[in-house]
Amino acid sequence: MTGTRPNTRTRREFLELGTAAAVGVAVSPRPLWSSSALDEVGLGIIGCGTRGFHLLRAFQSVKGARIIAVCDVHRGRLQRAKDQAGSQVLATEDYRAILDRKDVDAVVVATPDHWHVLITIHACQAGKHVYVEKPLGVTIAEGRAAVRAARKYGRVVQIGTQQRSWPHYHEAVEIIRSGRLGEITEVKVWDYENQYPGFGLAPDEPPPPELNWDMWLGPCRVVPYNRNRFLHHYWFFDYGGAWQVDWAVHHYDIVHWAMGVKWPRAAVAMGGKYFCNDNRDWPDTFEGILEYGPCELAPRGFVLQYTFRGGCRGQRRNHGKLFCGTRGSLLLDRSGYTIVGETRQGRKLAEDLDKRATEPPHHQREFIENVRAGRKPFADVEEGHYATNPGHLLNIAWRLGRRIEWDGENERVVGDEEANRLLSRPFRSPWELPSV
Repeated sequence: MTGTRPNTRTRREFLELGTAAAVGVAVSPRPLWSSSALDEVGLGIIGCGTRGFHLLRAFQSVKGARIIAVCDVHRGRLQRAKDQAGSQVLATEDYRAILDRKDVDAVVVATPDHWHVLITIHACQAGKHVYVEKPLGVTIAEGRAAVRAARKYGRVVQIGTQQRSWPHYHEAVEIIRSGRLGEITEVKVWDYENQYPGFGLAPDEPPPPELNWDMWLGPCRVVPYNRNRFLHHYWFFDYGGAWQVDWAVHHYDIVHWAMGVKWPRAAVAMGGKYFCNDNRDWPDTFEGILEYGPCELAPRGFVLQYTFRGGCRGQRRNHGKLFCGTRGSLLLDRSGYTIVGETRQGRKLAEDLDKRATEPPHHQREFIENVRAGRKPFADVEEGHYATNPGHLLNIAWRLGRRIEWDGENERVVGDEEANRLLSRPFRSPWELPSV
């Protein structure tokens, strides 16, 4: 990047502050997408569990990226990451030590969801670019705060919706946008798995000695350690939104891209725990419907039907979406896409097609190139915010047991203050969501 690096505090000062204030004055706002003079991007990996370790290895293969530091609050995972990255890297349990380093240009945030936005904002304030895993936040207010931080501090913030970097998704979107399928009236989206009989009724117990449980909880309320909360955090209210948020961000992102929309105008949902025998909070079976307003491909609007079924896969294509048009339908997932033409009065209205996926390029390589070029990502943080929100809206509708109307321009539920209270969450002191 041009100009001098932002001023940073000493490690001692940084860790003693311990809250958003620790990074709140680390860097002044800068214009967006300034040109970059970086030949090599120094990276810090924050969160080294299954996904974080995968990203660590992926970034190691990207030309122009160099791993500087790794972070995890579980010492076993931290050591594994350090062994992979090399003895020369910093290994720390506190991500703020990484943000304090001048040789770190960007961070990869692969923690549990409840940390995504707070670390992203702190990184932006410290002058770092960010690759953040989806979903973008546990609440809609958090996601918007991350967008504001990226804009205010002029950082490249790319979300891990890697399907945007796969060639066959680009092809499928081009077909949908071409009008070949006709008017789209419905999009079906699904995540089918077999988790029977559930994760078990794990008891509360002392945390393992290698885990800093208080730091893992971070801004969330204090509760006893429970291995299901730690290992299956997606399924607890405090840390995630179940698959209708955590997996389905990928689906909503492609739907929004293909249909040229940003938000639904209404949401309703039903579901419950019908098979599992465990202590998760979210349903093991979930149905939601999102209503979208008029757009070019759907002049009178369309509905998106989302299904999570945890007790039965039922078919081979377990995570996918089906765009239903008046001339044909397109089935799309990571294996490829299939078009089935509609018939009307004996006439075929679209040609059938079956396209298998090719090996996708690195979404991670795109991030490094975006940082080096000072370029706004195609998988930009705001796109990630819009792709996260449909799942949040479905969850709010499910928790309240009623349909909600969404004002996407102002990001408020219309005429329902009880629902609006669920757009944000309290933070446990000393952590707080910075005002940016």
